Amino acid sequence: MKRKRPIAEPAPEEAVIPDALLEQAKRAIEAELRVKPANCVVCGGECPSNASEGLCWVCRRLKLSAWRDTDSQMPMQE
Repeated sequence: MKRKRPIAEPAPEEAVIPDALLEQAKRAIEAELRVKPANCVVCGGECPSNASEGLCWVCRRLKLSAWRDTDSQMPMQE
């Protein structure tokens, strides 16, 4: 019966991630946290930072459903 070899752990002075890269990542995260989220123009809820319409996800979803409902009713009126 063979014995298992113990798993060698990296030495504490051996850095896996370079310090410069680690500092750059920390600064990037801090910059993201400083950006204040916009408010929805309809309900005042939080909007994603990339929302061009100024709507939160709920209001945007309601808007799309309303468009879909009006598009499906148009042929019936003709």
